[in-house]
Amino acid sequence: MTRRELDAAGITGARLRLAYQRCRELNARHGRTYFLATRLLSPAQRPAVHALYGFARWVDDVVDEPPAGATPESIAAALRATEDRFLGELSAGHSEDPLRAAVIDTATRYAIDEAHFRAFFASMRMDLTVTGYPTRAALDEYVHGSAEVIGLQVLPVLGTVVPRAEAAPRAAALGKAFQLTNFLRDVAEDLDRGRVYLPADELAADGVDRDRLRWCARTRGVDPPVRRALAAQVERTRRVYAEAEPGIAMLHPASRPCVGTAFVLYGGILDRIEAAGYNVFAGRARVPKHRRLIAACDALVRAQWARRRAVA
Repeated sequence: MTRRELDAAGITGARLRLAYQRCRELNARHGRTYFLATRLLSPAQRPAVHALYGFARWVDDVVDEPPAGATPESIAAALRATEDRFLGELSAGHSEDPLRAAVIDTATRYAIDEAHFRAFFASMRMDLTVTGYPTRAALDEYVHGSAEVIGLQVLPVLGTVVPRAEAAPRAAALGKAFQLTNFLRDVAEDLDRGRVYLPADELAADGVDRDRLRWCARTRGVDPPVRRALAAQVERTRRVYAEAEPGIAMLHPASRPCVGTAFVLYGGILDRIEAAGYNVFAGRARVPKHRRLIAACDALVRAQWARRRAVA
């Protein structure tokens, strides 16, 4: 974290500044694309976004990087202890931990609802035992805690030109759209972990089950039923993007280039899946580098223009 960013955000105190610095380092090391996206935000906004990333990474590590010999029961117990510790510190308004101090300070500064953190922990617990979702409603429950609340946590940091409650459903929808895009892009990788993040009843409508998906993964190909099923999932996800899009104009002007760029690039992954004939098993769908560079450069220009207008 640069001194300029910390000063712009009004973060004082050596221990607290070090806590934010640690979150920034985690973001830069593990969330490179996400970290680069923060460069499109104003310096005053960046520390809070890094802190929220640090929180999510901390919880993810409890689930995804357990100690040797850990069992699902011991991981669940560790996650529950982590949640209780964090919520207790959040209620107290401070933590001695060099990472949690930053996210608690951010939550306090921006009045982030405790319920968003509770929902995130709930979805992380689901990942310990749930390997598939029978219906859209069941998947939506998971996605609320794993993705929608991320949009809701970040919303007050981004700022709005309308009442926050009016923009909140759009922010949640954007988080959901990004997560659903990940699920489609990563079908094969998730199968390797024994998970399917697509509603089983919707797949079944096209004659697709887990065994058929596994066959596609083994052959790195896609048959007509799976192609139809994935095409339907892409269209459903595009409808979520359409629901989210009006929210970009509800954000503070300085935040729109960052979010707008993410909207375009993530939506572009769906285009790449479609262009590949919905074969998500042959390789990860990616937006071409030249398109990412063009979008980033355009967003950087717009972000700088918005900041100059804000200063003027």
